[in-house]
Amino acid sequence: MRTLCFDGDPVLRGIAAPVLQFGADLDVLVTDLFATMYDSKGRGLAAPQVGVSLRVFVTDTDWKEAAPSPMAFVNPEIIATAPEQHCGPEACLSIPGRTFDVMRSVWVDLGWTSLAGLRQTARFHGVGAVCVCHELDHLNGILITESGTEI
Repeated sequence: MRTLCFDGDPVLRGIAAPVLQFGADLDVLVTDLFATMYDSKGRGLAAPQVGVSLRVFVTDTDWKEAAPSPMAFVNPEIIATAPEQHCGPEACLSIPGRTFDVMRSVWVDLGWTSLAGLRQTARFHGVGAVCVCHELDHLNGILITESGTEI
């Protein structure tokens, strides 16, 4: 498990570096990200939120209501987005106690590399789309304080 970084920490405003090496160090980081996310009661967590400026994030949008469905994303990128958007509330582990309405596409196609080094693609809808977009924003130094309206 790792310590969370909070709004004001410069690592949250930088653009994270691509992952170039796969192996034990990356596996440990991802394991720590999941442990920190679950312990903090989150649905997603990006490496910069624990002080590591690498293009890695994890999600599990189901674990609070159903069986866990953990996913790890290395060097993710949005391939396509829905033309339709939805504005909804989002919270962030790095901005505790505050909620923001953020406009997001209703679905996104995401490409990423697995921990095994294999290229993956999938379409995410609803909460899944919101979560991957939120975490990808973290990799680009964007927080919901600037992309949304506080509610």
